[in-house]
Amino acid sequence: MHYIGLMSGTSVDGIDAALVSIPASGQLALLATHQHPFPVAVRTAIQELMQPGPNEIEREGELDVQLGHLFAAATQALLAKAGVSASSIRAIGSHGQTIRHRPHAPHPFSRQIGNPSVIAEETGITTVADFRARDLAAGGEGAPLVPAFHHWLFRKPGVNRAIVNIGGIANITWLPSSENSAVLGFDTGPGNTLLDQWIARHKNEPYDRDGVWAASGRLQAELLTRLMANDYFAKAPPKSTGREYFHIAWLEQQLAGKHKPEDVQATLVELTATSIAQSLEFLPERVGELYVCGGGHHNRHLLTRLRALLPGIPIATTASLGLDPDWVEAAAFAWLAHQTLAGRAGNMPSVTGARHPVLLGGIYLG
Repeated sequence: MHYIGLMSGTSVDGIDAALVSIPASGQLALLATHQHPFPVAVRTAIQELMQPGPNEIEREGELDVQLGHLFAAATQALLAKAGVSASSIRAIGSHGQTIRHRPHAPHPFSRQIGNPSVIAEETGITTVADFRARDLAAGGEGAPLVPAFHHWLFRKPGVNRAIVNIGGIANITWLPSSENSAVLGFDTGPGNTLLDQWIARHKNEPYDRDGVWAASGRLQAELLTRLMANDYFAKAPPKSTGREYFHIAWLEQQLAGKHKPEDVQATLVELTATSIAQSLEFLPERVGELYVCGGGHHNRHLLTRLRALLPGIPIATTASLGLDPDWVEAAAFAWLAHQTLAGRAGNMPSVTGARHPVLLGGIYLG
């Protein structure tokens, strides 16, 4: 069966759309991909909604529908590129755009926008969305959800593997060698989000290509110590976080004294690499293989620092496991839609902390 996964992460760099085949038995196949950019005004509106501000309900309501149109347009562009009809697609799995993630609020919630009714109406394809809410209702963090997909696709008996997704926020999945051991997964902290926000401010660039700007700077050890002193890094999993927690204002609060912008960028790379490396301490056994996916795999300087902090652990990308690292998350939400329509749970309580496995998402018929 053919499914489409739609993903827009905390980097807010656009919509990733992936067409995949999920056979009744056998390996998932990535058939076509499309990256659908956000108009500048939409990207700005999303970023503004990630922080508390005035008139939020009005702004969110309109942006929810506007993003629904964009997610539908991304789907249609993908179908045109692949040369397939909407009628051949079993379902769309749409993660939506997270604008607030509060798993520890008095009444925990996580809000993703990108109206699925609009997507289903404009594409004619059944759409599964709002994946986090049921896990939260069952006492979980609502995130990360992709470890279940990692387990299905990447787990190998006899090998202790870790999958590290470096998006706006970075997360890790522990795939133990024994099938009787629990899969673990949690957000490690900032991935690309602070790096992207800092270079946008100082060089008007959307991201630090290959980490060249960071590599030109010098690590500020005292600043790194202040950043790593945040309680989140020492907190034991299950745990999840977002841009509402690690944002540019938080960074500015830690900047005691004057630093060259490139030195701050170098230190932010070290923050991402160090928080990922230290997250391995929460795992029950030594990692034998580590595979990276997400936009952060393009940052050569970041991967160089990660390898330096984890000597003796082979580090590659998920391309070595048969799936392009840029499209793992979008493919995961296609698979989660497949799970939902098959009546199978999509969460992993050992990852999110939920009381029990649950069916994820609401179904919007095409």
